[in-house]
Amino acid sequence: MKMHNPPHPGEILRDLCLAPLDLTVTDAARALGVSRKTLSGIINGRAGISPEMAVRLSLAFGTSAESWMNQQIKHDLWHAERSRKKLRVTRLSAA
Repeated sequence: MKMHNPPHPGEILRDLCLAPLDLTVTDAARALGVSRKTLSGIINGRAGISPEMAVRLSLAFGTSAESWMNQQIKHDLWHAERSRKKLRVTRLSAA
């Protein structure tokens, strides 16, 4: 069963990781070893979580990199599926 409009992983990062620790974006970015602009883009849903960022988040918050990547994939795939009917693709099959 597909989830309906999964949240962007940045929303989860903000609400479940940064907020409970009362971390600012600046402090969290410093701890993750990334720029404030990079982290802000993720938290505000303007950028996705890369494999490297997933590893950074797993190290910082004691989670798995796979969980962060799975959240990103679910979010991206849900949005791509919404455009399925607009895609012009020819079905290929063996003769």
